[in-house]
Amino acid sequence: MSVIFSRNTVNGNQHRGFSVSSDDDMIDITTTGTVTERSIHYDDPGVSHFAADGDEIPGIGQYEDFHTIDWQRDIARDRMRHRYIVKRKQNSLFDLVKGAHDAWSGWVCVLLVGVTTGVFAGVIDIGASWMSDLKHGICPEAFWLNREQCCWSSNETTLSFDIGNCSQWLNWSEVLGQSREGAGAYIIGYLMYVAWALLFASLAAALVRMFAPYACGSGIPEIKTILSGFIIRGYLGKWTLIIKSVGLMLAVSAGLSLGKEGPMVHIACCIGNILSYLFPKYGRNEAKKREILSAAAAAGVSVAFGAPIGGVLFSLEEVSYYFPLKTLWRSFFCALVAAFVLHSINPFGNEHSVLFFVEYNNPWIFFELVPFVGLGIIGGVIAAIFIRANLYWCRYRKTSRLGQYPVTEVLVVTVVTAVIAYPNPYTRMSTSELIYLLFRKCGVTNMDLICDYNRNFTDVKSSIELAPAGPGVYEAMWLLVLALIFKLVLTVFTFGMKVPCGLFIPSLCFGAIIGRIVGVGMEQLAYNYPSIWLFSGECSTGKDCITPGLYSMVGAAAVLGGVTRMTVSLVVVMFELTGGVRYIVPLMAAAMASKWVGDALGSHGIYDAHINLNGYPFLDSKEEFAHTSLAADVMQPKRNETLSILTQDSMTVEDVETLMKETEHNGFPVIVSRESQYLVGFVLRRDLNLALAQARRAVEGLRPNSLVLFTSSSPQQPPEPSSPAPLVLKNILDMAPITITDQTPMETVVDMFRKLGLRQTLVTHNGRLLGVITKKDVLRYIKQLDNEDPNTVLFN
Repeated sequence: MSVIFSRNTVNGNQHRGFSVSSDDDMIDITTTGTVTERSIHYDDPGVSHFAADGDEIPGIGQYEDFHTIDWQRDIARDRMRHRYIVKRKQNSLFDLVKGAHDAWSGWVCVLLVGVTTGVFAGVIDIGASWMSDLKHGICPEAFWLNREQCCWSSNETTLSFDIGNCSQWLNWSEVLGQSREGAGAYIIGYLMYVAWALLFASLAAALVRMFAPYACGSGIPEIKTILSGFIIRGYLGKWTLIIKSVGLMLAVSAGLSLGKEGPMVHIACCIGNILSYLFPKYGRNEAKKREILSAAAAAGVSVAFGAPIGGVLFSLEEVSYYFPLKTLWRSFFCALVAAFVLHSINPFGNEHSVLFFVEYNNPWIFFELVPFVGLGIIGGVIAAIFIRANLYWCRYRKTSRLGQYPVTEVLVVTVVTAVIAYPNPYTRMSTSELIYLLFRKCGVTNMDLICDYNRNFTDVKSSIELAPAGPGVYEAMWLLVLALIFKLVLTVFTFGMKVPCGLFIPSLCFGAIIGRIVGVGMEQLAYNYPSIWLFSGECSTGKDCITPGLYSMVGAAAVLGGVTRMTVSLVVVMFELTGGVRYIVPLMAAAMASKWVGDALGSHGIYDAHINLNGYPFLDSKEEFAHTSLAADVMQPKRNETLSILTQDSMTVEDVETLMKETEHNGFPVIVSRESQYLVGFVLRRDLNLALAQARRAVEGLRPNSLVLFTSSSPQQPPEPSSPAPLVLKNILDMAPITITDQTPMETVVDMFRKLGLRQTLVTHNGRLLGVITKKDVLRYIKQLDNEDPNTVLFN
C-alpha cells in the first residue's frame, strides 16, 4: 500500500489531495506551484516525510514585524520563480501570456503608482491652499475657491490682487459686518486666524493619534530604513496613507512651521506598497517590493517640487539602498508619469507644479561666486545648529513626560505659532508663498515692501535698472530677520511632533530669507559703487546686474543641503524649479560648501540623525568602517559561551521546541553532529515554527520523541521498530548560507552586510561552525566603537 499526499499551488490557489494506492510501500509528495515542481520518492516505510518551502506552507518566506529581510534569499526565490515561468512559456498560450504579464508587470505597477501619486499630490495641494486661505477669509460666491482663484473670477487686475483689494474675496471682518481696515478688523482677523489654526492642528493630531500613529513626522528616516530591508508593519498601509494625506493638509493649513514636500515621499511609498500587492511578483517578495518603493520615492519628490529628474536622483542619492539599473529606468518613468498627472491637474493655476516656480534671465558675475560660497558656509552653520537643537528637543520629548501628551504639545506649539506669526506679514502668509515672494524678481506689478525701490517706471517695456532701496526695503529686511529667528526656533519644536510635518520647505525658507538679505546688500553695493573691479564693469551702465532673487534661491539650496546633506539631487531640483541652466554653478558651489561645513560640524544630516535617535537598524553605505577588528571579535556567542545549534539527524521534536523556548534567536545553524560541528545549513526560526505547526496538522503519528531530520538520508543508526517515524524538514533548510572565517576583517564583513543586504552570516574555522554575526551585532559593535549605547538599536 502506498500513501500519496499532494498539495498543489496553481495561480495562487491551493489544492490539496490525499489518495491511497496499492503500489509498493512508498510515500510520494508532489508539490506543483509557481516556484518549484518537486517530486520526491522514498522507499523506507518507517520514515514520515514532510515537505515545506516558500509556497508550500503559508507564511514561510515572510518576515515578522521589526525584522530585517534576507536580500539574497528573496532574490533567489524570485529567480526560481522566473526560471519556472520561462520554462513553462512553451507549453501553452496561457503560459505565454502569463510570462508576458510577468515581464511587464513592473512597468504597469510603477505606471499606476505614478498616476495615483500625481492625483494625491494635486488633491493635497488644492486642499492645503484652500484651507490656508480659509484662515484669512472666504469667497462668498464660491466658498470652494481659494483667494487667488476667487479674485480671478472678479475680472480685476493683478495689481489690485497683490495689494489685497480684491472685492470678491471677503476677510472675516467683512463677513461679520465690519470694515476691511481698522483696529476692529485687525482684531477679528487675528482671532479667526488663531481659531482656524487651532482647529486644523487639533484635527490633524487627533486623526494621527486615533487612526494612524505612523502618519506623523516626515517619514523619510523610516522610508530609508524600510528600503534598507527593515520591516515596519502598517507604516506603508492604507490607513497611514489616508490619515497622512488628510493630516498633512490640516497641519500645513494650521500655519505650523512645516512643509508638505517631505511627507509626499511617505505618501508615494504608501501608494507603491499598496499597489504592489496587485502584482504577486512584488507583493509576495520583500526585496522586489523595494524596487517599487524606490520608484515611488522618486515620484514623491517629483510631485513635491515639480522635478522628475531631481526625484530620481533623490531616490538614488538619499533614500534607496538597492538601486539597480532597471530600478533607475522605472523610477524615471514613475516620476515622469506623476509629474505629468500633476501638471494636468494644475493645482496652482499657473501651468507649473509648484507655487514658487520662477524664471531668471540675467547672467551672474564671476565675483558673485564669493557671496554664493559664503551663503553655502552660512547654510551649513545654520543647518548644524538646527540639527543639534532639534535632536536635543526630540531626545527630551522621548525621555520626559512631554511624550505622553502629544496632542497637547501640538496645540501649545500651534497657539504660540499663530499668536506670534500674525503680526508679521511674512510669517502670517504660508511658507510656500513667502519663498515665492523671496525668489521673485521685483517688477512693475510687485508692490510688496521688499520691492520698494526708488524707481520711476515711465515705460513698462523698458529694462529694470539699479535703484536705491526705499524705506520699505529696509523695513522688509528687519521683518525678514524677525521671521527667520521665529521660524528657525519654532521649527526646532515643530519637526518631530505627532502631526505630518516635512522639513524641505522650512529649510528652503531659512535660506531664502538669508539669501534675499545678502542679495539686497550686494545690489545696493553695486548701485553705490558700480565701477569697482568687483563687478567687472557689468554694473557701470546702470542696468540691473544683481538679482536678489537668485541669492535667495542659492541660500535656500545651501540651507537645505546643510540640513539633508543632499548635493547632486538638490542642485537638479533647484535647477528644475527655476528653469535656468546658467545658475547651476552657483548652486553647485553653495551646495558643496554647505555640505563640507555641515559635515565638519556634525557627521549626520537630519534624516540620518533621526534614524540614530530612533535606533533603527540602518547601515549607512556612505560611511566607512575604519577599525581594525576581526569577525571573531564580533560574533555571537563569545568565547566560552554555548552556541545554540540544531543537528541534522539527532534531535527530536521536543528538543527543537525546547531550544526555541529557551532562546530568542531568529535562526539556527544546522551542523552534522555535536561531535563533528561541520556546517550543513541554516534554518529560520519562523520557518521552523510554521513547519512544526503544519506537521502537527498534516502528519499522523507525530510525537515529541520523533526525530527531526534536516537531511534526505536516513539516520546512521536504524530506528527501533516501536519508535515513531522521523519528520523530514530539509526543504526549509538554507543549504548555501553566507559564511566567513573567524579571521575575516570586520571592514569586509560590514561591506558584505551593506552591499549584499545580509541578515546574518555564519563564522567558521576550517569548516567547523564557530558562531553567527547578525546585522544587530554589527550595528551594536559600531555604536560601541563610537562610544554610544549599543542597546539603543531597535531590533526584535
